[in-house]
Amino acid sequence: MTTKSDDMPVNLEQARKFGRVSDDGHVFVLVDGEEFAVGQLPNASADEALAYFARKFENVQAQVTLLESRVANNAPAAELQKNLESLASMVAVRNMVGDYASLQQRLTTIHEKISSLGVAQRERREAERERGLKLREEIVLEAEKIVATPEDQINWRNSFSRMGELFNAWKQAQRTVHVPKALEDELWVRFRAARTAFERNRRAHFSKMDEHNDRVKRAKEEIIARAEQIQHSTEWAETGREYAALMRSWREIPRGSRQSDDALWTRFRAAQDVFFDARAAAEAELDEKYAANLAVKEALLVEARALLPVEDPKAAKAAFAKIQDRWDAAGMVPRNDVRRVNSELAKIQAEIDGAEQAKWKRTDPAKTARANSLLAQIEQSLAALEADLAAAQASGDAKKIAKATEALEARRAWAATLQGFEVK
Repeated sequence: MTTKSDDMPVNLEQARKFGRVSDDGHVFVLVDGEEFAVGQLPNASADEALAYFARKFENVQAQVTLLESRVANNAPAAELQKNLESLASMVAVRNMVGDYASLQQRLTTIHEKISSLGVAQRERREAERERGLKLREEIVLEAEKIVATPEDQINWRNSFSRMGELFNAWKQAQRTVHVPKALEDELWVRFRAARTAFERNRRAHFSKMDEHNDRVKRAKEEIIARAEQIQHSTEWAETGREYAALMRSWREIPRGSRQSDDALWTRFRAAQDVFFDARAAAEAELDEKYAANLAVKEALLVEARALLPVEDPKAAKAAFAKIQDRWDAAGMVPRNDVRRVNSELAKIQAEIDGAEQAKWKRTDPAKTARANSLLAQIEQSLAALEADLAAAQASGDAKKIAKATEALEARRAWAATLQGFEVK
């Protein structure tokens, strides 16, 4: 603490209220109506002696003022208490001249404030301790949660980054929020164990991944080797089927690292492109060659459609057979037109065959004989039903008329149906 300089003037008028100097040069101070001998200053005047001891009091007052300021600024209560006790011991000696009662009251007030401040600071320290412990526990629990995550569910990149963030958060907590060393050490042991386990698991995971990627790469390189081996084949159908089989095998292999997979796929696709581009060029050449054949078959389709609708199945069938012979002789057509023209021809043939079948059904001798026999029976019954209707009409009974009419119309409809099978 700073003290008042010895060369600063002293308020002697104020000092004389609380002290005096005897004729023999002894200085006394009055405290609560009681006088105490302070001391003596040799070879000094009375004013000089009084000023000397008053200045000592003012120096202590200045220290008290400084202590009050530190209390107001929430300095550590333990330090403030030590300063207070030091000043109180100075005041207790009574070796100065000044207003002891006022100074003692200030010290008492300071003591009360330091006590309250100490309680508040202890509460803050406890709250900080709880906050520090909670913060560290949260860090530890999150680290342990990351370690407990199943391997097939963890995102190693994100988790590795998060573990680094948790470690930095721990160091920041150590710098800013202090907790008892024993408690911090206990939590640190758990945190360190979690970080160690995570790093061990991460290394094991990537080691397995590297082995997996190596197996995938070797399997795909075998497929690529075969694809490159056959890429110049001109056995279009057989090699095309083999490429399809290679593609199925490729899809059955699990993915490896993205960078490696992309490079391998580029090689495999390049080998396929060599073959399929060559096949497409060969087929385009054939298509151009077969364009004339397509024109012939288009003309034959026009000729075949002219046979429809079929009126004479036998004649239509004979004409279609000749068209079919010319069709076969025309040869192949471009592959994009094969299905279309063949389908058109097949539809025409189906109509001709259908007409032939329909005619056979109409002229089937056995069926016609059965129909004529049954028709004769029905025609014999028509006369009886007509007589029943006439009788009902004569009686005027609406129900009998309706019933007789319904029976007669049903029998007539049956007869009309059977007449279509009658031999003309």
